[in-house]
Amino acid sequence: METIAFIGLGIMGKPMAANLLEAGHTVVVHNRSREAVDELAAAGADTASSPRDAAERGEVVITMLPDSPDVEAVVLGDDGVAAGVSEGMLYVDMSTIAPTTSREIHQALEEKGVEAVDAPVSGGQPAAESGDLSIMAGGSAEAVERARPMLEVLGKSVTHIGPPGAGQVAKAANQVVVALTIQAVAEALTLARHAGVDAGKVREALLGGLAQSKILEMHGERMLSGEFEPGFRLSLHRKDLAIALDTAREEGVPLLATAQAAEVMNSLLARGDGDKDHAAMIEFYAERGDAR
Repeated sequence: METIAFIGLGIMGKPMAANLLEAGHTVVVHNRSREAVDELAAAGADTASSPRDAAERGEVVITMLPDSPDVEAVVLGDDGVAAGVSEGMLYVDMSTIAPTTSREIHQALEEKGVEAVDAPVSGGQPAAESGDLSIMAGGSAEAVERARPMLEVLGKSVTHIGPPGAGQVAKAANQVVVALTIQAVAEALTLARHAGVDAGKVREALLGGLAQSKILEMHGERMLSGEFEPGFRLSLHRKDLAIALDTAREEGVPLLATAQAAEVMNSLLARGDGDKDHAAMIEFYAERGDAR
């Protein structure tokens, strides 16, 4: 088993690093805040003082960070991963970032003899904890196959999408589908409630037909209960839609419904709901329906 340097121990990264540790890998961890580092150190992980230090001590580097600028800073910045890697290493970024950023990082590391894989994930915190993520990989076939044993610890499915950046394009498409489905469920349940029908019974009926989906099952329940502890924060999903919209603009592709969903999220972010689960999109509709 290769030694893994894991950087980024947030709501997703911490359980992912823990799963690699439990699978028997030697894991060296680094994070901006200390609490998650100490928790994993108590479970047997080694700790690094910087991204460069982590890279110098690993054979494979995995990052799980919030956004493109974070990945650029950690990899290409002062005391970053690129300063600590050596020829023959593998870099796997499991963050959700812009495809263009993934390609730029791939090129920068390729010049150092390091293969890079972009491998964003879907499934949220529960799947990160259980090791059931869906993983979308971009990179050379050889690099993805080298990463596959580690990725299979973290996910129930690992799909090689195509060349560098292709995993991020797939994740952008995933986030479009998820956002629009959450919006559809929010509208449907709000319609049922304002029409005087039991929205819980409506959800139950829809789960038995063509409208059935994991989002209707999981997020529909959240919408009915009004419990929006984040499995995936609304602010991060809005960031992901920005990636999708920017990519679509570059390719000349209209994403009309996606733009509308982004505006719904903007309204919720403006009132301070960015740290709620993205299922909180229903509050946009509930608030306007109740104001009639």
